[in-house]
Amino acid sequence: MTLDVVDSQNEKVGSLEVSDTVFGGRVNTDVIWEAVVHQLACERRGTHATKTRAEVSGTGKKPWRQKGTGRARVGSSRNPLWRAGGIVFGPRPRSYAYRLPKKMIRGALRAALTQKFQDSEVLVVDQLAVDEPRTRHAAELLGRLEAGGKTLLVDVNPDSNLSLAVRNITGVRISSTSQLGARDVVDAGRVVVTRAAIERLEQVLGS
Repeated sequence: MTLDVVDSQNEKVGSLEVSDTVFGGRVNTDVIWEAVVHQLACERRGTHATKTRAEVSGTGKKPWRQKGTGRARVGSSRNPLWRAGGIVFGPRPRSYAYRLPKKMIRGALRAALTQKFQDSEVLVVDQLAVDEPRTRHAAELLGRLEAGGKTLLVDVNPDSNLSLAVRNITGVRISSTSQLGARDVVDAGRVVVTRAAIERLEQVLGS
């Protein structure tokens, strides 16, 4: 597969040959789904919490004596059956992260990128950088590259100025090749990737 490489002015400056076995294979949507669910689960904070009868506010004194009042016996006002009592089997803080095989993670990223290539939603540039960390400069760069809406910028080591410049642009994300996931690719409407990043991804995903 031959890809056109453009510069920051969106003018063709060369071409890049990539392997069809890496970016031209079958799109396995099942693996993509597994990877997306895994990434979303790992990003969950899991800070939900409820108080048990040992944690809610209240006295430990028995409300009334066991017998002779005509009322039901009860040992504590923090009883889960009472209003403002403790919660039984409520959610507790926990991690939702789980392990997914590395081969499956790489396969999902490969499939997601293949789908983007098939849909002509990938643009390869020689480099991604701006002179100053200003939102205006980043917006002008994206405008020249015709990258509007949800856009994913990928580089081996993203330019620090560009990383700061795109923070205020809605829908634009920047990622390094080492942190790139299938969910990032699927969620983007357009993927702008550098030549070096494509070569790095081909090396990693082809192994």
